[in-house]
Amino acid sequence: MADFIQSLDPAKLVLAGTFLAFAISPFTVPVYNLPLFLFGVYTQENADAAQSIQAFSALLGVSALYDLGFIFKIEQGFVLKLAQILLLLLKLPTFVTFAAAVRQRGMSHLPGGLGNFGGLSSNDASGPTVWQMPGGFAPNSTRDGYQTVDDPPAQPTPTRPSAPSASAAPSQPAPQGGYQTV
Repeated sequence: MADFIQSLDPAKLVLAGTFLAFAISPFTVPVYNLPLFLFGVYTQENADAAQSIQAFSALLGVSALYDLGFIFKIEQGFVLKLAQILLLLLKLPTFVTFAAAVRQRGMSHLPGGLGNFGGLSSNDASGPTVWQMPGGFAPNSTRDGYQTVDDPPAQPTPTRPSAPSASAAPSQPAPQGGYQTV
C-alpha cells in the first residue's frame, strides 16, 4: 500500500481535482471545492509550505465529509451528481498523498486532532539506511567517529615487512627517462 501511495503524483491529483471542480462550479455544487483545490495547487508547488500542506490535508479530509452530506441532501442531475461523486473519489487518494507528504516533512499529525496517520510518527526510522555519514561512523569501522582538533593524531601501528622469498624473480632494471617508479 505504501508503494502505491508513493507512486501517486500529488501534482496530477490536485490538478485533476482543480479541473473537475472548475468544470462543475457553475452548477449547484459546494462552493468550497474550487478554492480548496486552487489552494492545493499552491501548496503543492511551494517547497517551503509544510504548514500549508498540513492545512490543505486537513481541509480536504473535512470537505470530503461535507461532500457526502451535500450529495445525499441536495437534488442534482445525474451527470452533475456523477461528477460530484468523482470529485469525492478523487479527494481520497489526494488526501492520502498529501498526508504522506506531511509526514515526510516531519509533522506526524494534522491540526485539530485529526489523527497521526495510523500511528506512524516522523521519527520512524525502521526502514533501510540509504545514506551513511562519512568519517568512520559505520558500525564495522575501526575508528570511533571524527578526530577533533585537540586530539593527538592517530599513529598507525607499524607492520613488519615480509622477507622477500628466494624464489622471487630478480627485478628488472628501471628504464631510462625522467619517470621511474620507486
